[in-house]
Amino acid sequence: MARNKDLPSKLRRAKKLNQSRSVPTWVVKRTGGKIRNNPYSGRKWRNTRLKRD
Repeated sequence: MARNKDLPSKLRRAKKLNQSRSVPTWVVKRTGGKIRNNPYSGRKWRNTRLKRD
C-alpha cells in the first residue's frame, strides 16, 4: 500500500478503527450481560479490506 494516503481514505480508516473497539465493561454490567461483544471487533486489519479502499 502507498505510504501517502488521501484524506478521505484516512478518515474512513480512522472510523473503522474506532468502531472495532471492544464494548466497555460498564455497558456489559448495565445490560446484565446481554450485550457482551462488538460485531465490528472481529475485523482484522490485515485480512479484511475496507469497502472503498
